[in-house]
Amino acid sequence: MNTSPDQGAAMARAAQVDQLVFQDPVSRYPAIEPPRQHQPEPGLDRDLQPRADLGEHSYRGTGRLIGRKALITGADSGIGAATAIAFAREGADVALSYLPSEEPDARRIIEFIEAEGRTAVALPGDLSEDDYSAGLVTRAVEGLGGLDILVNNAGKQIAIESLADLTDEQIATTFKVNIEVMFRLSREAIRYLPAGSSIINTTSIQAYKPSATLLDYASTKAAINTFTKGLAQQLAPRGIRVNAVAPGPIWTPLQPSDGQPIEHLPEFGHNTPLGRAGQPTEVAAAYVFLASPESSYVLGETLNVNGGTPSP
Repeated sequence: MNTSPDQGAAMARAAQVDQLVFQDPVSRYPAIEPPRQHQPEPGLDRDLQPRADLGEHSYRGTGRLIGRKALITGADSGIGAATAIAFAREGADVALSYLPSEEPDARRIIEFIEAEGRTAVALPGDLSEDDYSAGLVTRAVEGLGGLDILVNNAGKQIAIESLADLTDEQIATTFKVNIEVMFRLSREAIRYLPAGSSIINTTSIQAYKPSATLLDYASTKAAINTFTKGLAQQLAPRGIRVNAVAPGPIWTPLQPSDGQPIEHLPEFGHNTPLGRAGQPTEVAAAYVFLASPESSYVLGETLNVNGGTPSP
């Protein structure tokens, strides 16, 4: 049967839509077997083998965050970077908090944000330093001209085989970056957040299923869950929604920069029901949902994005 050029183009478009919409989650991304590799902390997306998918070429916005203004910590790479790209493609301006050593990754994400015609505000610094974290939200407000989304995403994860080798310094730094700074940034943010705003915290499957090598990290993630539920109740009457996202094994620079024992990397994520690790872009949509008005009746929720591992 002959088809006209118009019919052929329509069929091609339909096939493209089918490819984007109807995807088998088992095979959407390969079950990667990362080679044993090591990066100095905090690691760079640029140097990951294989590279992570941040949604650079696949995430398509639908205007769900038009006019919104977001601050994302840990926005240079991994889940934070994928969320920054998704927010920009949904219409939001984004302030990015990241370590100065992560500048190469951050510059790339800023380019993606600006390519969407959105404002990107670079705020490099170390969240473990009080002078930086104390004024971070205010600097974001000044750069963006306001704030209505705070994503507390930055985290520190260092695998230690034995409690005997877990130093006081690492415990203190992990708790400070992962949960204490979350208190500080949220406290500062509520001075500016209007009704309709969202605070979204990154927790982890580790809050429910802690690895033996991640005692300090897993403990902070359990604390984040409780912090999220309590703050959600406190801010609900003000129209500010607080929720969390709990990723499972997601392929990010956190893993080869001492976040996992090197010998475990080739099997990373293979123990999930989907049989593979997740990609950062697969988590970003959860943050978009929790930031958008579509989730207006969702408060104090922890949205699990973990490849099917059972969790509360």
